[in-house]
Amino acid sequence: MPTSHIQQTDAVDTLLAEYAAGTLPLPVRRIVEAHLEMTPGNQRFIEALEMVGGAELETIEPLALSGRDAMLAAIFAHGDATPLRPAGTVAPDMRVADALPDALAPYLPGGIATAKWRRLLPSLKECRLDEQDGIVTNLVWVRRGAAIPSHTHHGTEITLVIAGGFTDGPHHVARGGIVVADDSVDHRPIADADEDCLCVTITDAPLRLTGPIGRLFAPLMRG
Repeated sequence: MPTSHIQQTDAVDTLLAEYAAGTLPLPVRRIVEAHLEMTPGNQRFIEALEMVGGAELETIEPLALSGRDAMLAAIFAHGDATPLRPAGTVAPDMRVADALPDALAPYLPGGIATAKWRRLLPSLKECRLDEQDGIVTNLVWVRRGAAIPSHTHHGTEITLVIAGGFTDGPHHVARGGIVVADDSVDHRPIADADEDCLCVTITDAPLRLTGPIGRLFAPLMRG
């Protein structure tokens, strides 16, 4: 069974390229930064993309910037409300085993133990971390050996494994792995048998349950 920290698909490559270009919205940027924090080897890919982008910039004729002082003042006045800590740091009140990656820690400053869980199924819980501009960020817990009901997506779902792992079709996704799914994917991820699976997911539209059992639980999975 193949195991990788990142599923090398066009969708994920596009996600990393957009991160290198600085065009991702904050929730998506944070999940990519958490992925890079847990799997620093993939940072080389980002650095290569940034080098290509820098080389392209050198070929562009610079333009005069009007209102520079006013623009800088606006940027500093409207920065992120919760700045990210430098990689490798952990807040003093967080146990290492209970800590989210630094890039995601602003969502739960007190650690995962402070998450307010909503039980969807006996083996599945979620905690809403954030919602802005139609993008929902959830912390998801799946009991070891349990499967998430078969589903597809009305939009795009980005999943980052924080602890444990899961099997999705022919792929095994381990801690630090990031995957992208859309309406072309109908899947049933199964958590590893030896450890509960903890993930952070980002969605821009609700998922759609497709299996006969999943449809019975559809009302519980909404809202």
